[in-house]
Amino acid sequence: MRLQLALNVRDIDEAVDYYGKLFDAAPHKRRPGYANFAIDEPPLKLVLFENPDAVERVNHLGVEVFEDARVREAGHRLEAAGILSEVEEKTVCCHATQTKVWSDEPQGLRWEWYRVTDDTPDGEALIAPSAAACTDESESCCA
Repeated sequence: MRLQLALNVRDIDEAVDYYGKLFDAAPHKRRPGYANFAIDEPPLKLVLFENPDAVERVNHLGVEVFEDARVREAGHRLEAAGILSEVEEKTVCCHATQTKVWSDEPQGLRWEWYRVTDDTPDGEALIAPSAAACTDESESCCA
């Protein structure tokens, strides 16, 4: 398990350069307007979205898990607590197929518990370059 921090950045190249130096790491995945770092120490998935007009720097937060059962457990726990917002199965988001559950905290910050089930979904190379990292039209996809 590792925490995820998804940030809106003004300039993706500048941000990749800075965070690469900060964490002494190369991006795990780089696409137009998008990059992510899978950092072992500290255990962090850092996701960068080029979104120069974003009002908030934090896009969303998350917990990446590596077993389907962990996503289901989180979903059951959040539902029992009355804070489950959404469940997504096999959605293509952030240039990967994922299963996830979402919760919105009282002030609007979005949290996801997710597992990447396919890091390079079919047709990814056919996605037109854009600042949008999501091929899913749902509002929750990395919004």
